[in-house]
Amino acid sequence: MAKTPKHAPPKSAKCKANRTRRRVLRLVQRVAVQQEKAERAERHEGIRQEPRAGKPRTRRASRR
Repeated sequence: MAKTPKHAPPKSAKCKANRTRRRVLRLVQRVAVQQEKAERAERHEGIRQEPRAGKPRTRRASRR
C-alpha cells in the first residue's frame, strides 16, 4: 500500500536562527579560503619569475 505523504512540522524560530548562523559561517569561511588562495597564488607567482640562485636550470632526464 502506498504511504500517505506527511508534511514537515513548522520550523521554529530557534531552527531558523541556527540555520542562518550556519549559512553565514559557511559564507565567511568560503570567502576566507578564497582570499587565502589568492594571496598564495600571488606569492607563488613572484617566486616563479625570479631566476634560481646557484646552478642554472638543467634539462630534466626523460622519465621513459
